[in-house]
Amino acid sequence: MERPAWAPPGIDISVPSVSRIYDYYLGGSRNFEVDRDAARRAMEFLPGLPVITKANRAFMRRAVKFARTEGITQFLDIGCGIPSFGNVHEVAQDGSPMNRVLYVDHDPVAVEHSQAVLDGNAYASATSGDLREPRKILDSPEAAGLLDLERPVALLLVAVLHFVQDEDEPYRAVAELRDALAPGSLLVVTHASPHGVPEPPERVAGMTGVYRSLGNPLVMRAREEITRFFDGFTLVAPGLVAMPDWRPDQPDAQEDPYAFVGFGGVGRKP
Repeated sequence: MERPAWAPPGIDISVPSVSRIYDYYLGGSRNFEVDRDAARRAMEFLPGLPVITKANRAFMRRAVKFARTEGITQFLDIGCGIPSFGNVHEVAQDGSPMNRVLYVDHDPVAVEHSQAVLDGNAYASATSGDLREPRKILDSPEAAGLLDLERPVALLLVAVLHFVQDEDEPYRAVAELRDALAPGSLLVVTHASPHGVPEPPERVAGMTGVYRSLGNPLVMRAREEITRFFDGFTLVAPGLVAMPDWRPDQPDAQEDPYAFVGFGGVGRKP
């Protein structure tokens, strides 16, 4: 297998990565054939996975715009993935170039590509980190240099919590991050769910089986379980809803049924 020039040294390009699979769904180019093969296998069960990921990105952009209207000038994106058009810093810094953005991911391709994209941007950075170890993220030099935790922060956990197993205590991790944030901070979450999937349960199980075979199980949580991540936050209207239903730019737009799979919401810390 030929190694692309952009691939960071030391990573095994024969092992699929969920962030690079996600990049493939979005039509990106920072993925390897092994990632594309895994994505195609998952799409044999749920062919609308690219639609879901694009709905997820559209929700993220609307949530960041909302945060800006609420006066938020700091953004912490954990599990950021590989940058694509309309990424958090582009939305957050549009017209406000001094707004601060810290990207965090455990995939070296995502981190290195983010750093390349952000070269010359004094108010945005990327670092390696794992949601399961929130204290290490908060104590990192990059966080200390960019974020003032005495002021409100928009914490983005977009399409990442469903890759944290219950035994790894995702609710504890979110609570630890919540407790470190100033009042007025926002929590932005999207999460996979079996609710609304326009396919029978056995096809959903086939898709999750693909991710399990990659060593990155995907947990499809129910709406009530996802709502628990907002403990200590007040959900802003319209609450935890299908992603296209959260403050849509075009309320009457017709969407592919797959776009309504999963949930998104924003909470405010009192």
